Amino acid sequence: MSRSKEPGPDLFGMPKRERTVDAPLAERMRPQSFDDLTGQDEIIGKGRPLRTAIDADRLSSVILWGPPGCGKTTLAHLISRSTKAHFVSFSAVTSGVPELREIIKAAEHRLAMHAQKTILFVDEIHRFNKAQQDAFLPHVEKGTIFMIAATTENPSFEVVAPLLSRSLVAVLRPLADEALERILDRALADTERGLGAKRLFLSAEARRRLIGFANGDGRSLLMALEFVAEQAVPQPDGSKRLDDAGMEAAL
Repeated sequence: MSRSKEPGPDLFGMPKRERTVDAPLAERMRPQSFDDLTGQDEIIGKGRPLRTAIDADRLSSVILWGPPGCGKTTLAHLISRSTKAHFVSFSAVTSGVPELREIIKAAEHRLAMHAQKTILFVDEIHRFNKAQQDAFLPHVEKGTIFMIAATTENPSFEVVAPLLSRSLVAVLRPLADEALERILDRALADTERGLGAKRLFLSAEARRRLIGFANGDGRSLLMALEFVAEQAVPQPDGSKRLDDAGMEAAL
């Protein structure tokens, strides 16, 4: 009998099994396809230019600008599943120019030997200084890498002009309340990745308070939901319920 293969790491470096079982709710509920994506339809909806380029695997360098929790990293995650290019994640918080040199060297080899493109996801690009950002420029210009950068800061001020001029800037907005409601419903119903097994019920007032607390931030919504779920009152039927007063106290 053949042995089952252990799941490998995802693009963000976390083994898939660990990410599914032990990760925070916000990570577990990250959409697995564009059909699961909630919000940002004006940017990534079916038929929009960015979505069309992704579906056709013709994506060029792009800068995703938006507030925390609006879906920048999720969008990079979905692109990684959609492209035939090799996808590399690179964070300004934990990486620097020496790591970039190694990535570029591997990308050059991949392109020369296998004609495979490399997409580099640069998280929090605004944390790189101008000299560090300049290190990306020749490789983006030559097509050695295609860059997807994420930032919460205005790229007109935080990204060097030559790099900005070679990139599409996609502006992501805070998630609307309707989008947050759909995210909430999915997390409450999903028995595998979400809280469905806990049979948690929120009153209408509690839902409104939680969505207001999130203030357009999907990650904040799910983090708060995971926390308040532990404060919910058990019912005789095994379910848990949380009303507005309980939600206010928990938050």
